Amino acid sequence: MPEISRRTFGGLLGGGAAAAVAGPAAAPAEAAERPFQARTAASPTGRPNFLVILGDDLGWADLSSYGAPHIRTPHLDRLARQGVRFTDAYSGSATCSPTRFSLYTGRYPGRTPGGLAEPVANRTQGLDPRHPTLASLLRKTGYATALIGKWHCGWLPDYSPTKSGWDEFFGNHGGVLEYFSKLGQLGDHDLYEGDAEYQDLRYYTTVLTERAVEYVGRKHTAPWLLNLNFTTPHWPWLAEGDAETGAEIAARIRAAKSQAEISNALNHYDGGSVAKYTEMVESLDAAVGEVLEALRRSGQEENTVVLFASDNGGERWSYLWPLSGEKFVLQEGGIRVPTIVRWPARIDGRQVSHEPVFTPDWTATLLELAGARPDPAYPLDGTSLTGYLLRGERLAERDLFWRVRANRALRRGDWKYYQDADGDDHLYDLGADLREQADLGPDRPELLAELKASWERIAAGLLPYPN
Repeated sequence: MPEISRRTFGGLLGGGAAAAVAGPAAAPAEAAERPFQARTAASPTGRPNFLVILGDDLGWADLSSYGAPHIRTPHLDRLARQGVRFTDAYSGSATCSPTRFSLYTGRYPGRTPGGLAEPVANRTQGLDPRHPTLASLLRKTGYATALIGKWHCGWLPDYSPTKSGWDEFFGNHGGVLEYFSKLGQLGDHDLYEGDAEYQDLRYYTTVLTERAVEYVGRKHTAPWLLNLNFTTPHWPWLAEGDAETGAEIAARIRAAKSQAEISNALNHYDGGSVAKYTEMVESLDAAVGEVLEALRRSGQEENTVVLFASDNGGERWSYLWPLSGEKFVLQEGGIRVPTIVRWPARIDGRQVSHEPVFTPDWTATLLELAGARPDPAYPLDGTSLTGYLLRGERLAERDLFWRVRANRALRRGDWKYYQDADGDDHLYDLGADLREQADLGPDRPELLAELKASWERIAAGLLPYPN
């Protein structure tokens, strides 16, 4: 077994060893993890299917396998035991839309005009249909592609998953909707099948789960990509038994006379609790469990890569300890997210990885696993993890970069450069200080200047924010 490094030790302290925190569904022996090591001999297999599942505003420690003391997520914990749990995985940004841009394109959100929106909030913003995407590139190589759930990269008539490479779409275009009526952030109905409105007044997580179960259970004649994007546990804070509260929120949306009033109704400022949030996360876990069981029954489990992650850090009711910050900021709590990968045909289970990775890496990885090539006119910003996952190749040290209007951040190894909303620069050693409390900038000014200069070199190649 490899020697445990300082970063590994810090990751175990920060993430919580699964043996200590896994829910009651896992016996201690079953939950024990070991440092990641690629399988030395793997039987060849055809091109895999890809099931990419996103939670919405799910915090880094909101799963019991990541340390939540009060939330039980047996299905996602089991998924982690069957694959690799990443402790140092990050979203592409600190908010919904930019991270989705980075997943769909494999590039920094600031490469495209729509990615500058934090988040996409009106009909003029979106992912240009001419831009290559994970789906369009896979489709060129013969993959079937579908997106079920939250798109949040633009509204009709100009933007839609079906305009950007997905053969099928069932879900919502916007960033938030009331879970029963399906009224969205623009105040209108936001549940679609393809480009046509679809009516279903049941709890949204249930509806999406049924669609995903149907998709993975089909008799597919080609490898497939399914992006399954839940809105759970994003506000409004509603669980399956809260239809009456949902109706009250829907009534406020219908009565709203401004965009601000619609947003206030959906944000549900007067609702929610730790108990309600727990119920929502546990319903997400149950939904994932249903989809994974359908995958098992279909006979496709062995050669399907399942990637589970969140689109950004948690907020309000999320359990983020020991991280600082939350959604919208580039402290660890805003961008470090739970991430699990399972591929029974090629990757052993019960493993934990402390390698720093972020959303664009997964785009590059899935493309390589499928034998698809990026468009040379749109070079990827992510690094494929295929060599690391399948052959045990060492990942070269590199810079992970984030930019939002209010913050900037860059990680290199254990070191993190962070500039806060006041424009003050900070330097943290995440291997020793996961909570980002000990600013080492005054002690290491040369390193701080070096990382800041690297951030500025990358930022210089991105689009400027509009005034």
